[in-house]
Amino acid sequence: MNELNDVKIHRGLKEIYLDRTKSSYIDGKNGKLYYRGFNINELANNSTFEEVSYLLIHGTLPNKSQLDEITTWMANSRDIPNEIINLIDSIKHLHPMDVLRTAISTLAAFDESLEDDSIEANVKKGLSITAKAPTIVTAHIRLREGKAPIVPEKSLSHAANFLYMLFGVIPDELDAKLIDKDLILHAEHGLNASSFTARVVASTQSDMYSAITAGIACLKGPAHGGAAEGVMKQAQEIGDEKNTVNYVKNLLSSGGRIMGFGHRVYKTADPRALILKIDAKNLSDRKGNPKWFAILQSLADCMEPYEKKGICENVDFWTGAIYNLLDIPDDIFVSIFALARIPGWTAQIAEQFSNNILIRPLLAYVGELEKPYIKIEDRK
Repeated sequence: MNELNDVKIHRGLKEIYLDRTKSSYIDGKNGKLYYRGFNINELANNSTFEEVSYLLIHGTLPNKSQLDEITTWMANSRDIPNEIINLIDSIKHLHPMDVLRTAISTLAAFDESLEDDSIEANVKKGLSITAKAPTIVTAHIRLREGKAPIVPEKSLSHAANFLYMLFGVIPDELDAKLIDKDLILHAEHGLNASSFTARVVASTQSDMYSAITAGIACLKGPAHGGAAEGVMKQAQEIGDEKNTVNYVKNLLSSGGRIMGFGHRVYKTADPRALILKIDAKNLSDRKGNPKWFAILQSLADCMEPYEKKGICENVDFWTGAIYNLLDIPDDIFVSIFALARIPGWTAQIAEQFSNNILIRPLLAYVGELEKPYIKIEDRK
């Protein structure tokens, strides 16, 4: 046991490099994010989610014919089996992330290529899951409201179709573009907790469905994916921007935490938050509802002194306001995060498959050894 006393423990594996990757790069010191070498600002302002999905999974930007092909293929892959609809209906009382996790896992039973572990087959599985996931999330919301799920509209973009299936009307073009940008910004982000989880599963030579299901299960945790919902709950508790200072003071003095601030990697402003802040302001003006932006801006102002400690607004801070202004139910905020992240998970899972090694860290045992076994009748 003495040899374990000197072992250096890296709790949370903080700042530990597990492997090398080409999928994304986070420059936490300077607040920059790159997908396959492309700056996130360029992609968010010029690309589409379908194009970024191609980029993450294939490693290069598609030409026009390649983009048309993947866009059409994904649009044609949105339908889910009736058995999945029935499953969703039977568990519609659960949290949307529980439903999404269960439905994605069950989809594997309907994939004839499940046992095909070729690169081509795994890429198709990831894209198929990407295409079907919005159908699952929106079907659940409709069913729990006593409404019939809406059949996907192939003529709409991935983002626009999501809003269409959620609300039953063709969405405003600017609203659809905003959701498209939001999906791009959430599509990939290094070796975060859910990507690590997906890689661990992939390292055992399991299948794409299992790895993505594991990623969804991990993302459900509030320490990873639930901050956007938490931000809006706090904004609703504040109620009015004049209450913000006292709210922050009381919460922090009692040991509470202001949601939407701080990040394990970024030591300065999250570049995704800077993009979405502008969009949140424009959306609040366009919808004629400045209340939530004003509250969040006052919250950001109160937290400004903490920026020197590296505690800045993260992507979730403004995401919640955008979803709220679009009338998206609070409890599917993290589900949208999952919908966006599937291409990133797919890219990392495929990367793990291509250069695999079993991920199997160690734990330093600190308990007793050689304890005597006492028969049940002799125990006190």
